[in-house]
Amino acid sequence: MILELPDTLGEDRFSAQELRLELACALFARRKISAIAGAHLAGIDLFSFQQALRERSIEIVTEQHLLDDAAAVKKLFPS
Repeated sequence: MILELPDTLGEDRFSAQELRLELACALFARRKISAIAGAHLAGIDLFSFQQALRERSIEIVTEQHLLDDAAAVKKLFPS
């Protein structure tokens, strides 16, 4: 996919790498992509992407993630 941006967001303000990272962080924050997909989109490794999320105060693990994990464990190991 090719994304064209207005000239007002020229190379003097943001590099292509910076824009990819910001887009990936924004999509992850809105829960549109996973962390792995975000790292891939940004062109960096998962740990660097997680660090970028922390720098932007974006929650990596949400309460819903924890609830889903607990439900999965209950299914795997019923009492």
